Amino acid sequence: MNLSSAIEHTNLSPQITGRDVEKLIGEAIEHGFHGICIPPFWVKKARRDLGNTDSCALVTVAGFPLGYHMTETKMKDIGIALEDGADEIDLVWQISAFKAGMIWPKIELAKAGKLVHDAGRILKVIIETAYLDKEEIRNATLICRDAGADFVKTSTGFAPSGARLEDVRLMRELLPDEVGIKASGGIKTREQALAFMEAGAERIGTSSGIQIITGP
Repeated sequence: MNLSSAIEHTNLSPQITGRDVEKLIGEAIEHGFHGICIPPFWVKKARRDLGNTDSCALVTVAGFPLGYHMTETKMKDIGIALEDGADEIDLVWQISAFKAGMIWPKIELAKAGKLVHDAGRILKVIIETAYLDKEEIRNATLICRDAGADFVKTSTGFAPSGARLEDVRLMRELLPDEVGIKASGGIKTREQALAFMEAGAERIGTSSGIQIITGP
């Protein structure tokens, strides 16, 4: 189990600067992380800094952190992120519409999936498990699966709670092998990260990547 290569070294702070982006990239490359996850504003700079290297994936977010943007807005944001050089998009899905019992979340994800996949990139969908009960997590996971998501992600890190092992286990039971799980939100130690991977997560989103791989 290669923990380093599963980590998405993350800084989504509203106070992130260009120097922080440079630091994140340097640390990700040094420690062999899968990649970095940063706000859309900094994607173009990060792509310039990274060049054409494939040793560090460039991940950004859309519809972040609440997910209730209009779909058209999300599509424009995704399109710009792809043009700027993002390799992977972490999209906050329409939690509000899902709670209202609407079919729209699946339509939105299908639209996003086509846009991202036509560009040869990866779509991860954040369902924000903190706001969902067990049955809702089940239904949300199945919607993501059927809409063509490459990964289902637990959390934004901005909700009242983050990833939970029991939620990841449930998601893994429902998803085929080709659909991954990204556990994120509150993962700060090596022990936690390994537990989530054992539960079925292939990716770990965290701002504590250095601490995780250097700690006990």
